[in-house]
Order: sequence, then structure tokens, then C-alpha cells
Amino acid sequence: MENTFTSGLISLQEALDKMLAQTAPLTNAATEWLPLTESAGRITASPVRSPIFVPPFDNSAMDGYALRRSEFSADKIFPVAGKAFAGAPFSGEWPAGSCIRIMTGAQIPEGADAVVMQEEAEVTDAGVRFTAQIEAGQNIRLIGDDIREGQEVLEAGVRLGVAHLPLLASLGIEKVEVNRRLKVAVFSTGDELQPVGTPLQEGQIYDTNRFAVHLMLDQLGCEVLDLGIIRDCPVALRRAFEQADDFADLVISSGGVSVGEADYTKTMLDELGEIGFWKLAIKPGKPFAFGKLKNAWFCGLPGNPVSAVLTFYQLVQPLIAQLSAQSDWRLPPRLRARAATRFKKTPGRLDFQRAVFNHNAQGELEAYTTGPQGSHVFSSYSLANCFVVLERERGDVAVGEWVEVEPFNALLKE
Repeated sequence: MENTFTSGLISLQEALDKMLAQTAPLTNAATEWLPLTESAGRITASPVRSPIFVPPFDNSAMDGYALRRSEFSADKIFPVAGKAFAGAPFSGEWPAGSCIRIMTGAQIPEGADAVVMQEEAEVTDAGVRFTAQIEAGQNIRLIGDDIREGQEVLEAGVRLGVAHLPLLASLGIEKVEVNRRLKVAVFSTGDELQPVGTPLQEGQIYDTNRFAVHLMLDQLGCEVLDLGIIRDCPVALRRAFEQADDFADLVISSGGVSVGEADYTKTMLDELGEIGFWKLAIKPGKPFAFGKLKNAWFCGLPGNPVSAVLTFYQLVQPLIAQLSAQSDWRLPPRLRARAATRFKKTPGRLDFQRAVFNHNAQGELEAYTTGPQGSHVFSSYSLANCFVVLERERGDVAVGEWVEVEPFNALLKE
């Protein structure tokens, strides 16, 4: 039976399931063809197929000698009829009973069916004697052994990066069809906020959240409309929402979704869209909103910086992947580790604590806290490489207990 503290709160997984069930990839959005040099971070709009075989011809896997295996016998001396280099194939006459000196990557001469590595050959004035048994096809990389012509090398929905673009370049592919970038409008709300670089007056703080969200959106390849700081004024807030909704596929605000008297966001969204406000059973990040405006989807992040980044990471990041039609997005798998320090926790909410994990001297995975875990302690992110995820009903964790570790993905590591 839930206590009054957790009453009305829904789980993180339930919230994410609802978001993904209501949304769909923007598959009707325009696509574009881009040069590979401009495609990093973009998402493939269609499968990519190889226009060539890889390798494009039979070639040698070793420096050595190419020969016809049918002509081989122990202690036989093979005169060297010529040489084959990468980019300069052997093209002369190849007399029976002779071999061809060949280098790694060189095209296999017509008729050769084996390459003997040079370490298994004795060179004499008369030619070459081979000192090991020879198998048909040894040390030969066959045409198409890696990739066949017409083979699908990337499916639609792949976010292009270092693991993909050099592959496409190796196939001679100059351009790739990608989805257009997701359009995201972002703003912060609150009279207490000041832009970075502006002197703070009494009672003011810097607008960390919008800065952090903009950075993460850039890293996710989104096209961002930054509407700045919106003061606690219903007219200004309405104008910001309407402008954002006209531009964006997704609108992200920060602040104004808790229970404060000056939190006008809830009222405004009730008028402009269909919003289901959630109180999540997670810590940090209980206040979070999701819904639909006239044109765009909406996510309302908590005002506290740590909470805003956590809810973006756990909820907005997978939503952006779905809207962008990115099929290969996954969070890193969670791991089990021993607690190397005490973790303080009150039962009631799933707790994401910033931590560091590594292997100890015994090779065992362990995790230790970065220190105070308040939702205002943003410095903890710069010290951490993971979340320690503590179950909803779990209390304090003693040294030596098992905990679940969720390594940061590139969004928080770069």
C-alpha cells in the first residue's frame, strides 16, 4: 500500500512507455542527400547498400609467394616469374612450375590458388623452396569476402558516426540520404533566472538548465530554437509557447511544472494543448510534464539543474530518438557493482545517484558516491561516470552491498 509520500507518483518506466506509445517517428518529414563529410550525427533515412564487392578482387592476406598448388611438391625449387604489389598486379607470362612474389593486398594472379607466407619459404639463387604444407586457398582473401555488391551495410535509422562513415567511404559512396534534423524549441521560465555573463542581483541565479539542454540537443543533432528566459508573466509565456509550437516538432521548457504559486506553465498548457502532468516516482526529478500542443510535442523539465538533466537523459533522450526515427538508440546496459562507499537513501522513489565505477585491485567492479546528491549539486555530473540506480523501496546502502550501475552514454561523457 502506497504511503502519502508516494501517492500519485508513477514509475519512470510507466512514464517512458506512455511517451513512446503516444508518439511515432516523423517518417513523413523531408529527407536530404548529404556528402559524407557533412553527415556525422545524422540519421539514415533509407538502407545503404554497397555498390561494389569488398574486397573488389581476390587478394593476398600475406607478404609471400603465389603459386598453383597442383604444381607443388616437397623440396621443389620454384623460380620467381615476377612480382605483384598492391595497386600494381602481375601482368606478364607465368611459366609452369614457377611462383610469383606477392605483397599483402596485391591482386592474386590468374590461376594461383594459394599464397605461402615468406616465413615459410627459403630463397635460393635458383628460386624458392617452400618449407610447409600448402592448402588450397590459403592466405587468399576472396572477392566479396567482407561485403557483397548490393548487400545492405546500414539499415535506416542509424545515427552516423566514426563506425559508419569510413565504411561508406571505403565503398566509394559519396553521399547518403538522411532524415532532416528534428526541430526543438527550448526556453526557461522564472524571474530569478539570469543569462550566463550577466551580473547576479540579490535572489538571482544563472540559467543553467537552458544552457545544458541546448548543449545536449546540439549533441543529439537537433535544430534548436532558443527562446531564452521567459519571465513569470502569462502573456509572455503564452507568446513563447505559441512561437515554439509554430516552429518545432518538440518544445522543451524548464521550470514552472511544480506547485509554486508563480508556476503559470500548467495553466497555460491546459489552454494550449493536451497535457498530462506527472509526478514521477524518481529522485531527483519528480516534477515532469509531457503532452501535445497544437503542432508539437511538449516536455516540461524540473527547475533544479540536476533534475532537469536527469529527466532529459532518461525521458527526453529516448523520445528524441523515436521522433528522429533512430532505430539503433540504446542506453548502456546496467551492471552490478559492490558499493565502495555508503549511499544514503529514503524509501519511496527510484533514486539515480551520481557516482564513479571502476575495477578495484581484485578486479571486482565497485562504485562510490561523488558526494552530496542534492538536486542543486550540478558539479556531481562532472565528477561522475555513471548513475547508481537504487530501487524504489530500498533504504540506505552499506559498504559491500550490491548496487546497480548505469554507465553514462555519450550524452553525459562528451
